[in-house]
Amino acid sequence: MDIIFSRHAKRRIKLYCLSEDRIRILLAKEALGQGNNEIIINYTSDSKKVKIVMMVEEDKVTVITAYPLKRGRKK
Repeated sequence: MDIIFSRHAKRRIKLYCLSEDRIRILLAKEALGQGNNEIIINYTSDSKKVKIVMMVEEDKVTVITAYPLKRGRKK
């Protein structure tokens, strides 16, 4: 699976001090369907959650944006 980050995603990842490599690892573990996808996933072991919005086309995943969720948010 080829994972590409949009310019917007790269800027958000840098702004929120996230890691592209960590996001690649998390996405490799997920079962993604074709089309637009949004997932909320634990980024670290201390329950820091990150929302990742992406577009899946055959064997190519384009990450549109990624950002941490605010505290107290469910799901």
